[in-house]
Amino acid sequence: MSKVAIKGAATGTGVFTLESPATNTDRTLVLPDEAGTVLTSAGVPASAMPAGSVIQVVNSDSTLNFSTSSTSYVDTGFSVSITPSSASNKVVVIYTGSWSMQASNISIQLSLYRDTTSIGYYGDLYAASAGWLAGQGTFATLDSPATTSAITYKLYIKEGGVAGTVSSNLTKHTLIAMEIAA
Repeated sequence: MSKVAIKGAATGTGVFTLESPATNTDRTLVLPDEAGTVLTSAGVPASAMPAGSVIQVVNSDSTLNFSTSSTSYVDTGFSVSITPSSASNKVVVIYTGSWSMQASNISIQLSLYRDTTSIGYYGDLYAASAGWLAGQGTFATLDSPATTSAITYKLYIKEGGVAGTVSSNLTKHTLIAMEIAA
């Protein structure tokens, strides 16, 4: 026959009380045959979440007012910050926003940086005719930052063709960072 042992902590002076509910029915609580964490009304701690679970979601919305003619990546000033709870966890970053371009045969090229490191180039919006044209930029990526320190994901952009201008005239932009349990 298995035994149940209740062991008090070596430190602390509080009293832990097990109390039965007020009922006229016999109840049996069967403990699982495994170690683990008990779910409480405070929720499940991040360390107990199964792989693939969303630990936290942080988003940044902006009516971005930015313009450039640079053919090298420049910081748009738009970012989102997150502090992972475990260095083994991943971060999914999702971006969406509207851009416009002026000139013909140019493109808008987007890149995502983790702090000062480029972690990916995310296609481009292309204009074949002259004048102002608008397009929606959207991408998602899975990053492995390997840290529990605060990190900032930043949107960079460049003009990728002949001399022209790319801009976002107070249109809405969104960056979402989601920590995923490993």
